[in-house]
Amino acid sequence: MRGKRHSAILTTLATAAAAAVPLVAITAAATAAPSASAATATQPYTWQNVKIGGGGFIDGIEFSPAQPNLLYAHTDIGGAYRWNQPTSTWTPLLDWVGQSNWGWNGVVSLAPDPSNANKVWAAVGMYTNSFDPNNGAILRSSNQGATWQSTTLPFKLGGNMPGRGMGERLAVDPNNDNILYLGAPSGNGLWRSTDGGVTWSQVTSFPNAGNYAPDPTDTSGYSSALEGVTWVAFDKATGTTGSATQTIFAGVADLQNTVYESTNGGSAWTRVAGQPTGFIAHHGVVDSTNGILYIATSNTGGPYDGSSGDVWKYTIATGAWTQISPVSSTGGAYYGYSGLAIDPEHPSTIMVTAYSSWWPDTIIWRSINGGSTWNQIWNWTSYPSRSFSYTQDITSEPWLTFNGTPSPPVVTPLLGWMTEDLAIDPFNSNRMMYGTGATLYGTNNLTNWDSGGTITITPMVNGIEETAVLSLISPPSGAPLLSGLGDINGFVHTSLTAVPAAMYSSPSFAAASMDYAELNPSVIIRTGDVNKTNNPNVNRIAFSTNDGTNWFQGQEPPGVTGGGTAAEAADASATVWSTGGAGVFYSTSYGGSWTASTGLPTGALVASDRVTPTEFYGFSGGTFYVSTNSGASFTATAATGLPASGTVFIKAMPGHAGDVWLAGGPSTNSGIWHSTNSGATFTKLSNVTAAQNIGFGKAAPGQTYQALYTIATIGGTQGIFRSDDAGANWIQINDAQHQWGNIGQAITGDPRVYGRVYVGTNGRGIIYGDPSGNVTPSPSPSTTSASPTPTPTTSPTPTPTTSPSPTPTTTTAALACHVSYSTQSQWAGGFVANVTLNDTGTAPINGWTLGFTFAGDQQVTSDWGTTITQSGAKVTATNVSYDGAISAGGNTSFGFQGTWASSDSPPTSFTVNGATCT
Repeated sequence: MRGKRHSAILTTLATAAAAAVPLVAITAAATAAPSASAATATQPYTWQNVKIGGGGFIDGIEFSPAQPNLLYAHTDIGGAYRWNQPTSTWTPLLDWVGQSNWGWNGVVSLAPDPSNANKVWAAVGMYTNSFDPNNGAILRSSNQGATWQSTTLPFKLGGNMPGRGMGERLAVDPNNDNILYLGAPSGNGLWRSTDGGVTWSQVTSFPNAGNYAPDPTDTSGYSSALEGVTWVAFDKATGTTGSATQTIFAGVADLQNTVYESTNGGSAWTRVAGQPTGFIAHHGVVDSTNGILYIATSNTGGPYDGSSGDVWKYTIATGAWTQISPVSSTGGAYYGYSGLAIDPEHPSTIMVTAYSSWWPDTIIWRSINGGSTWNQIWNWTSYPSRSFSYTQDITSEPWLTFNGTPSPPVVTPLLGWMTEDLAIDPFNSNRMMYGTGATLYGTNNLTNWDSGGTITITPMVNGIEETAVLSLISPPSGAPLLSGLGDINGFVHTSLTAVPAAMYSSPSFAAASMDYAELNPSVIIRTGDVNKTNNPNVNRIAFSTNDGTNWFQGQEPPGVTGGGTAAEAADASATVWSTGGAGVFYSTSYGGSWTASTGLPTGALVASDRVTPTEFYGFSGGTFYVSTNSGASFTATAATGLPASGTVFIKAMPGHAGDVWLAGGPSTNSGIWHSTNSGATFTKLSNVTAAQNIGFGKAAPGQTYQALYTIATIGGTQGIFRSDDAGANWIQINDAQHQWGNIGQAITGDPRVYGRVYVGTNGRGIIYGDPSGNVTPSPSPSTTSASPTPTPTTSPTPTPTTSPSPTPTTTTAALACHVSYSTQSQWAGGFVANVTLNDTGTAPINGWTLGFTFAGDQQVTSDWGTTITQSGAKVTATNVSYDGAISAGGNTSFGFQGTWASSDSPPTSFTVNGATCT
């Protein structure tokens, strides 16, 4: 189903259980994410997206009430964005989120400050079940999202969970921006902050945490999760500047009790009498001018389903409810309502969407009299004909037709689906935007509709890239890149800077596995999963003989249940397909017929040698296999020490027969292995602590062996690395601001452009990078840890300066401090910790040395934002160049990773510059 994507969770993260956060509220300064180890060379890169445009669910659009042309958008797995008015583009705000806290790219809600244009908050976290090992967090920014500070919550949030289109869950008091509310899922109720989002506590007087779950029997915890408190809305007229707003409404995922009210600034809450039952209010919006609460409801939490709903207005002064549905739940509404918005300049003008109307299209309504009458954006004339109050121009995103050639009444492109959020510009009544499961649409002539004219709807998604990338290949000729993407199949990218015209078709499926013939690269294959119930004539493997311009599907052997992986012979003379469910087969007729291979287990990974046409490779359960007869039979090699589980990738080096690389594995045995004898033996690279994937690109000047690219942990740092000498030395090429959350499913270099690398993300599309400066060599040999090394959960800062660390000058007598220590994540034998040092005195701290003693048997293996030395259980942490100065009342944070054998008990006392801290 379009728009529905679960995160591709890497084994190393899925097996690392999150430790309980010991503090209800953790204050984290804008600290530096881990930088390159002193033992790792670095090189600056310029990073940008391969242009696609959207590609996923836009579940939130937030105009700032404080400044014209300032607006934000958020996505379910692809982070948040800020609008750039001069260029009509979006700037990503969460690319600093790394592997250890990848779930923070699931944005549950985003709230601009109603009175201060610089401030904005975000509630982040991707899953409330075991898919995401970490708790959710509140991010806060005082510079429109350029940098953030974070507070980790004592529970999880679900940016990609059912019900994610409802909201906004996070809201700022319009009269006092120190007060914020958060509606929490999973029975955690309503939470409040009174210090600008730094600390949070539960509103114990709130009576209903929500009892609705889409499928209580779901054992995965995904559809059985309680959707909780789903939105908060203020009646601004009941407060004055600097004081708490008195009347507040909250929505709850409870079919019988969906709206609650407080009339005393959140101290006490009651169920609103007379409210509709049998429905969940997806959105609640207050018209403070006229004293009205509007709600849009559905009989489910969405964002896909919902077969009935209504729109209501509640007159706050009288307590009267009035149904104002464009089509009532008893009068033919086969959809739920959402996308509710008021025009702030004309508050009697309201809009609403039929978010779950999949056929023939979504529906948008507009009323200029408070819902007494409605205009529908399209209407039936004589079936199957319709009339339209809009024109749609998708010139900038032509693939939005989804290769469709529908018959009336369906048209292409569609207005959308999953249209859960719609927003009207508070400074410009002509501008409206709404999110869909594939893109963000908008118009700049909205009021034309009111006088009987038509509005022009166009994609307004330039800069938002939120596809989940499954596979990438960069052949030596033809288009520079071909992609396999969740939901929207994938593309032939003839240009990296132009949106592709059309996605793959004939057949149409998301390409989870792709390959090309190294010596005949115009031949390309792809495999993927297909819903045979809906697409009985679509098979799971496709071939192209003209660089991906045209495709035809191959036959399927009996019993195939999934796309699996496939490999193409170096000269395109044979194809080996390791199918889902049916075993391994080979074909010499582009899939015209298949013969079962022998010797290779069902579900094995397959790859082809890039020089010898008859040679193929397989891997399963720690055993490496080789075929020398075009895949007819495979024989296990004697290679040992390879990972027996986990996510693994095998790739053969172009231009070198029998040269094979293997990367990945479980957290206990992850890394990179290399063979030069067709897998007879492998050598594990000792300078790589852990790895997730590997790819190849054009050789460095003067070299004949292609450059290697990997997503790995090297020199104590998790990041993206390049090696120009077959893995002997590595250069880190990304930095703290370019992390992109959960990467690792796809990476490849460009065989035609030295230094260029393509990286697949899970929600931020395809990233490509090119060198933009010289290599800074490593000053000393590296020492790597054997433990898994997820990137620590930290917030980003501007690039630190290179000035010397200040000499400590604050005297012990004048120093007052407070230290917070938290275990951010923990697994068997390892952990990541974060420490926040607060200057609670009246004098600044100019350089600091923090001391503590572990209560367990921990050993620090790497650090960031500090330099750590350890003697036995005693630890000394000293500032680095950019975080030594702490102003009175300010703070700084640093982190480290370590190992433990029998106990990971945290320290209980701390000193700074010799003074004891609280």
